This record gives sequence, structure tokens and C-alpha cells, in this order.
Amino acid sequence: MQKLKAIISYLFFNNLLKTIIVSVAVSCILVVLFLFYNQPKVLEVTKTPNIKSNISRDLSEVLSDGTLTVLLENSSVSFFVYKGRKMGFEYDLLKEFANELGVKIKIKIINDLDNVTELLNSGEGDVLACNYTITRERSRSIDFSIPFHRTNQVLVQRVGEDNQKDILKDITQLGGKKIHVRKKSSFHQRLLHIQEEIGDTLYLFKESGNVGVEEMIEMVSEGIIDYTVSDANLAKINTRFYRNIDVGLSLSIKQKIAFGLRKSSPALKARLNDWLEGYKHSAEFKYIKHKYYKLKPISIGSNQEYSSLKGGKISIYDDYFKEAAENSGWEWKLLASLCFQESRFNPDAISFGGAYSMMQFMPEIGPLYGVFIDSPPKDQIMGGALKLAKDLKSWSEIPDEIQRKKFTIATYNSGKSHILDAQRLAKKHGLDPYVWDDNVEKMILNLSKREFYKDPVVKSGIAKGRVTYNYVREIFKRYEMWSSLYD
Repeated sequence: MQKLKAIISYLFFNNLLKTIIVSVAVSCILVVLFLFYNQPKVLEVTKTPNIKSNISRDLSEVLSDGTLTVLLENSSVSFFVYKGRKMGFEYDLLKEFANELGVKIKIKIINDLDNVTELLNSGEGDVLACNYTITRERSRSIDFSIPFHRTNQVLVQRVGEDNQKDILKDITQLGGKKIHVRKKSSFHQRLLHIQEEIGDTLYLFKESGNVGVEEMIEMVSEGIIDYTVSDANLAKINTRFYRNIDVGLSLSIKQKIAFGLRKSSPALKARLNDWLEGYKHSAEFKYIKHKYYKLKPISIGSNQEYSSLKGGKISIYDDYFKEAAENSGWEWKLLASLCFQESRFNPDAISFGGAYSMMQFMPEIGPLYGVFIDSPPKDQIMGGALKLAKDLKSWSEIPDEIQRKKFTIATYNSGKSHILDAQRLAKKHGLDPYVWDDNVEKMILNLSKREFYKDPVVKSGIAKGRVTYNYVREIFKRYEMWSSLYD
């Protein structure tokens, strides 16, 4: 009997043990399957957590205080000052949006491009506008409006004396090249991908957010660095100012550009999107886009033809220049040289920023001197001479007459605010602020460099200093040539 009990007991516990083992095994399998099917997919894994702003400012706050604060980059696409006028493709768009809202636009210039999303999320501005492409990583920390432009990344390289011979024309040629880009830019990420794609090493020099793309483009032009990367829309604008750069090699597909907004501003985003959706199809939007991306400064890339006529005449308008000189106190050949620089004596010229006429008046300035878009050549020349006479008086503190006229001509090109900035920089760096040659002209060159245009004495930001520098020199060189050839 006891033996029977022992057998029964053994079978019972043996079956119980098997049941427990099977149950544990099944449970383990179920846990593994649960974890497997519920783990995040590779494309959903994020290295950066979503960043939520605790700033509650939205459309109602913008409307109540009557101000739309915009974070803008000081660049040819975002915001700049040209001939004393606030300009920029993105600035113009947001100014129209502010008008639609019935509020004023307030500008804040971004100093460090590596921290733009942090500035937005901390409440420094309501909208971010810095030619910003939409990426997955950026979308984790901020929202974007609907896109209003598309562009691709391009290589910026210098054209040598043998023209196109040494220009890189294929991505595979980037192997072993030294390329300068911002460390926290989409350009840097794209170059890392290209390095993998071509199976070769790219030597990447990572600049800080304090060095702008346009500054690096100028460094390429001047031979300080060999290559950089830019968005094509910004790069193409800069080919107007730097004649020795090539931007033909595309490095990416087309990317969407949009305005950045805080995730805590859904109403402002919705209102901006509604407005953009309609405005993008308007004639005004098409004109603004044409103004920045199609029109060019006529004087840039000029040839060196000093005379348009033979037989001892400079132009068919010589008599008009002589009459204007008598009424303004300027030498007629100097007036003619400036006119040639501005328009090649073309009375129908329309160029960058909407400047018009032989003397290239900005739309809001021309009428002040009796010059409209359909004014005859005589009125155009007389208006230009009157403006130069007025500008000359504003530089009465410059003792030397020739130097005073060089300050005036520089003002005609870039606006007085940039020249005043160059003056202040000259004084700060031990140069004579009342002499243009080899003094203030050196500082106008430096106004394209961030270390100078971010100096506290500079009030109007970045300027295409090389353009103004060449503008003054070319006009006087041509004037001296004409003075030796013509009475």
C-alpha cells in the first residue's frame, strides 16, 4: 500500500512540475512576443526628445499687444539694408502678413544660427525666418508653416583663371576635399551622407554658428577657403556680388523652406498658413519672388567698356549730363561714369530691389527727385544729380572735396547707414574716419565679416562691402579715363 502511495505521489508531483515548467515557458514566450511586436521601429527611434515650449504666447497675444516679433538672419534672403531700405525676401513676406493681421512687425536679428530654435522656444520671437529648411530633427522641437519656397544644397567653389577647367562637376570628385560648413547645419549632415555614398573621405571643417553662410561664400571668393555649401537660392543671389564663384554642383534633392513657430502657438500657425495658402498665388508674391531671385544689380559683372560712342562723345546724353552738372556742382563726366555703372545708360533699366531708370532710383526715393518709372532720360539724369548734390551736403564734415565725393558715391550705392558704420569702425581701429581711400574703404570691406558687423558700433548690420568698395573705385577709374580723353 505504501509503495502504491509513493508511486501516486511521484506521478502527481512529476506532472505538477511539468505543468509549472510548461506554464513558465509559455509565459516567457508570450513576454518575448509582446516585447518584440511592441518595440519602436527603427525609423521611429529619436535621438533628441521632443522639446515643448512653456511660452503660452499665441495669436491672441500678438493681436492684443499689436506686435509680431520676427527672428531674422542678417542675409541676402532673410533681411538686409540696401540703399537705406529694409529688404529681404522673408522680411517682405512677413511684413505683408503683419499688415494682414493689423499689427507692427518687430525685427530681432539672430546672432548665433546654432541656437535659433532655442531662441524661438524661449519666447524671443513669434516667428523664425532664416531660410530654414524643414527636417525631421528640427520638426521635433518646433512647428513649421506650409512651405513658401524650395531649394537644394549646392557646392560653392571658386572659378580659377582657367575658368571652368578645375570646377568640380560630380559629387564623386568631393573625395579628399576640404569643405567648411557650420557644425550644426543640415549641410554638415548631408556631407556626412555623401561621404558614405561615395566611399571616400571628406575633410570637414566645422565652423561655429557665429559664422554665416554668406561670410563663408565670400571666403571662397577671396581664396581663404576652397569650398563651402549653401542653399541654392542664397548662393545664386551671391553670384551677383562675387563674379568668381560657381554654384552649379547640386548636392541634394529639393528641400522645403518654411517659417518656424513654437509648438505652443497653434493659432498663429493656422492663421499664417491660411494667409500663405492664398498669398502664394497672388501677383504680389510673384513680384516679390521675381524681385529677389530674378532682378540683378546692373553694375555687377560689368565689362570695362568706358565709352558707348565714337567720335569724342561718351553717350548720346552728354548734353543732359553737362546741364545737370551746372545745376548740381558735379563734374559731368563723373555723373556720366556713375550713370554708366548703374545702368549702362539704359533709361528703361530695372534691377535688384526694383531700382529703376538710368540712375537706379529705389521706388520710394525717385519721386522725391521728380523721377518716376516712365520719366524721360533728361529728368532721370537731373534727378540723380540733385540727389548726389543733397548727399554731398550731408558729408560736409569731410574736408577734402575728392574724399567727400567718394563718401557720397559710396552712399549712393549702399545707403548712408552702412557708410556711417564703416566710419565708426575706422575710428575704433585707428584709421581716419574722414578719409575714404585706404581708411574707411577698408572697413566697408569688413562689413561682410561677422566679427565686424556684430560690433556694437555697427547699427545696420551686414553689408556687401566688396560691392561698394569696387563701385567707388570703378567709377573714379572710368572718370579719370574719360577726363583724359574727352573735353
